[in-house]
Amino acid sequence: MEDALHEISNSFYAHWANFLSAVPNFLLAILVIALGMLLTQYIGRLTRRTLSTKVSDPLMTNFITKTVKVIAVILVLVFGLRVAGLEGVVNGLLTAAGASAIVIGFAFKDIGENFISGVILSFNRPFDVNDTVSIGDIFGKVKTMEFRYTKLKTFDGRDVYIPNSDVIKKPVFNYTEDGFFRLDFLVGIAYEDNFDEAEKLIVKTVRNCKGVIEDEEHEIFVTMDELAASTVNLKVLFWVETTEYRKEALKIQSDVMAAVKTGIEESGFSMPADIKEIKLYGSQKAIPVSIEKA
Repeated sequence: MEDALHEISNSFYAHWANFLSAVPNFLLAILVIALGMLLTQYIGRLTRRTLSTKVSDPLMTNFITKTVKVIAVILVLVFGLRVAGLEGVVNGLLTAAGASAIVIGFAFKDIGENFISGVILSFNRPFDVNDTVSIGDIFGKVKTMEFRYTKLKTFDGRDVYIPNSDVIKKPVFNYTEDGFFRLDFLVGIAYEDNFDEAEKLIVKTVRNCKGVIEDEEHEIFVTMDELAASTVNLKVLFWVETTEYRKEALKIQSDVMAAVKTGIEESGFSMPADIKEIKLYGSQKAIPVSIEKA
């Protein structure tokens, strides 16, 4: 019994001595990691400043900066473990990571796919910050791009996080990349009115509206869209130059529609209301309608 207690006591003191001898290394490792984390913050800020002066793309700058910081943090942790004398732990983690790479790959397939898609998008992307885009059924402004998702702000105030893999796979409609897009609306005139004269009037009116542009590539034109029940519906198409797709474009469209309406009325053209057909069935012989003077 005494021999067993003596052996346990010796083992305890041996481990305690090993622990005390390792304390300086642990304290040094903690200091190294703390200083390393401060250094990673500095590296992140320096990377962002450097890229901002050389790259005019804030999305790419943000993505590369975060990637550099993540890599720096991993290196600091590995170095800290080695300083603490835990090389075996580091080697074990690396070995385990390599052995389980396939399993992790299947388990986190979507995460890896979104990360790789984010890397691709950071260098080859169909939009910039504040561009108005449509990705699938989501329509809004691009706000930021992270490792796994791209954030859009819809025009009704919702924040939508779209996986980067969806951005890669789905069609992306960019409404503001070149600053030009076309608007249109319908206006109805009477069958008795002359289409050619109405077309000239409308084109002249639209051309004089503020915010409308016209050149060789962007034309103002009017087409006959439909022979409706009581009107000949004309489709008016014109271009605007603005990066504010919703607010500014809708304001210009409203001004153009108001100007066309006023111009048509002042020039003697008619804008008839829809004709309603009333039928009498069975024994009905007359319509019970009376007209009274106001």
